[in-house]
Amino acid sequence: MANAAAIAYVYKGVDTKGNKVEGEINGTSPALIKAQLRRQGIIANRVQKKPKPLFGGNKKVKPADIALFTRQMATMMKAGVPLVQSFEIVADGLDNQGVKELILKIRDDVASGTAFADALRKHPLYFDNLFCNLVASGEQSGALETMLDRIATYKEKTEALKAKIKKAMTYPIAVFVVAIVVTSILLIKVVPQFAETFSSFGADLPAFTQMVVGMSEWMQANWFYALLVVVIGIGGTIELKKRNKKVAEFFDRLILKLPILGIITYNSIAARFARTLSTTFAAGVPLIDALKSVAGATGNSLYEQATLKIRDSVATGIPLNGAMRASGLYPTMLVQMAAIGEESGALDEMLAKAADFYEEAVDNMVDNLTTLLEPMIMAVLGILVGGLMIAMYLPIFQLGQVV
Repeated sequence: MANAAAIAYVYKGVDTKGNKVEGEINGTSPALIKAQLRRQGIIANRVQKKPKPLFGGNKKVKPADIALFTRQMATMMKAGVPLVQSFEIVADGLDNQGVKELILKIRDDVASGTAFADALRKHPLYFDNLFCNLVASGEQSGALETMLDRIATYKEKTEALKAKIKKAMTYPIAVFVVAIVVTSILLIKVVPQFAETFSSFGADLPAFTQMVVGMSEWMQANWFYALLVVVIGIGGTIELKKRNKKVAEFFDRLILKLPILGIITYNSIAARFARTLSTTFAAGVPLIDALKSVAGATGNSLYEQATLKIRDSVATGIPLNGAMRASGLYPTMLVQMAAIGEESGALDEMLAKAADFYEEAVDNMVDNLTTLLEPMIMAVLGILVGGLMIAMYLPIFQLGQVV
């Protein structure tokens, strides 16, 4: 018979000194929770299921939350706080209910004798194989606090890089969306007012004006279907990219060919490759196993396949830098840093320096892109709005010339 799933309960009671205590604990039934509390020296007077927030509460667990949790755990353990107690202290300081519940579940598993890494593996949605393997390595070597510190640094750097990439992607998308919205409003609401006025002229309209009026009439009749097609098209493309490797590879190649975003993506892949490999190699993970983890962390199907080929080459005895150079995909500087690291026996340090360089390059390029796109947004909107206004006033100008 399968074990019942643990749920959150709140309790009130007294401890061995007669002090009133209350708190939250996960369990399968009030009776079992009372027994568990009794073993901890607490006599529970009241145990009930934790009430759900009126509006659902904030329960979404984000990668940034996992990075913060890792950093807090590393800090607690460095301070000499026992592992189980560290979970409790970290959970108590959180407002996000989803993260809090996740940490308490891990705490209960660890308190029952489960290894920390095995407790994390029960939640693959939040802790990938790389995270779990590094924690397991830290437990086996007796340096869990040092390993958690490395993982926290890795997660923080990775999330910061992701934030920069999102910032770079947001501006072009914002320009496109704002342009479409403004143009649609003008075509649906403004142009029809001019069209009614033009109908009383009794003369042929300029070709440019006729084209804009035709677009306006089409938008008025089909705006809902156009919006539906756009939503379905975007949603379908995203879903197809997740399910079909060839489609994913096509879009990954396409992004790399874009003028500015392609260079930012290229540098971010190099940074993730170097940062992940540096972290895993420094943790004592064999290079071949580390490359398998790196492949999934690149975030690009093209580079994922290339990294797996590099792993196969390294397994046959080819140096890492030689396999990277043979792929023809990685920056020359990254290959050279890997070569220096292999020759000096400081591969993790060289790769960490390379990761810092490419992360800084991404940061600078994103700032430059932001500065460049601000006037571009004004220019694009000016061209669209100005073009529509010219099309609307062109018949009036021509009428004035005739008079």
